[in-house]
Amino acid sequence: MKTPKRLQPLIEDGLVDEVIRQLMSGKEAMVFVVRCGEEIRCAKVYKEANKRSFRQSVDYTEGRKVKNSRQARAMEKGSRYGRKAQEEAWQNAEVDALYRLAAAGVRVPKPHNFHEGVLLMELVTDASGNAAPRLNDLVLTPELALEYHRALVMQVVRMLCAGVVHGDLSEYNVLVGSDGPVIIDLPQAVDAAGNNHARSMLERDVDNLASYFGRFAPALRSTDYGKEIWAFYERGELHPEVELTGRFVRSEKPADLVGVMREIDDACAEEAALRLRRQEAQQRP
Repeated sequence: MKTPKRLQPLIEDGLVDEVIRQLMSGKEAMVFVVRCGEEIRCAKVYKEANKRSFRQSVDYTEGRKVKNSRQARAMEKGSRYGRKAQEEAWQNAEVDALYRLAAAGVRVPKPHNFHEGVLLMELVTDASGNAAPRLNDLVLTPELALEYHRALVMQVVRMLCAGVVHGDLSEYNVLVGSDGPVIIDLPQAVDAAGNNHARSMLERDVDNLASYFGRFAPALRSTDYGKEIWAFYERGELHPEVELTGRFVRSEKPADLVGVMREIDDACAEEAALRLRRQEAQQRP
């Protein structure tokens, strides 16, 4: 096929030898099957911000660090250079997340290179060697739905152990490869510790999984894995082999408002006494 303009620099630099075909066009990128030496990989070409339907949100970008202070200032001002820097940061977020998650044992496409706004990564394939289908394209038995749901929930756990929340997880960004589900599309991934929306995003991700797999295994619709996972995380007890039940018991115990007010009053009295002692000490000859 004719080489797309955005992939030409990768061919010129020897990173890609041949563009075989277009694999898909999504809301944020186009993906091509390419040959790199003897390996078949995929190349994700990000769309320009004004040509994609997925819009960056402060909910996703909150807590992200920009190493270059000039870029950070430009991004705050919204200048042309700032918008370009913001776009690069958005793309780099997926690259960083893929490397981070692959190192943590999360089943994501293995990244190989990021060059000129194009991400080269593993081509996930099925048992026949063809490009793996998306989860939403499959019809599952109840048994397979339970198996895939369990596998993905544990991948969410492993991601959170690595400090990452996907933020947009659903049946549309999971591939089913020869060795099971593979999570894709991570430019909106958030840092669990640095983003105030991480908890709600994780719960939404897990609820999306329960809703989809619940079509085939209805019992999954009544599970509460998201809140259970986050409770383990908050207590510092989350690990990749954690035993989950899918149940979460909410505390019905009323808050001890009298006790809280007493502690506040005691703290205020202690602070007032400390200030008085300091004033008396300063007045002494």
